[in-house]
Amino acid sequence: MKRKDYISWDQYFMSVAKISAARSKDPNTQVGACIVNDKNQIVGVGYNGFPRGISDDVFSWDDSEDFLESKYAYVVHAETNAIINSVSRLDNAKMYVTLFPCNQCTKQIIQSGVTEIVYDSDKYQGLVAVQASKRMLKAANVKFSQFSGPEIIFKEK
Repeated sequence: MKRKDYISWDQYFMSVAKISAARSKDPNTQVGACIVNDKNQIVGVGYNGFPRGISDDVFSWDDSEDFLESKYAYVVHAETNAIINSVSRLDNAKMYVTLFPCNQCTKQIIQSGVTEIVYDSDKYQGLVAVQASKRMLKAANVKFSQFSGPEIIFKEK
């Protein structure tokens, strides 16, 4: 008889997104994303960080109001990195992301063909950028839902 305490697909893929987030050098917000196809195969992962070839020590990680001195001018978001890093077409794919996507990432998610988003945190839900994201996702018929599974706890055997 098979064991019954195995994790769900949602738990598995959200865990991959969270592990990816742990690669981020951002001292305040670490975000990870995992994209899977309709066969439950991982086809892309990403985390928030500076563009390829730019050292993590060149630009500031601060939230400065001076745009050129803030991380916001330079960081590529996890969702965008997962799309760029994908190994196949993303039509009908599902994205697991640790933080609800901003409006810029949402445009890329829609354009890439992803049709469903499972997110963990929605801590910026009051921002107009997130409200715009939700409006676009609804207009494009991209489903989104908050992850509801329990956290993964590894047991020693």
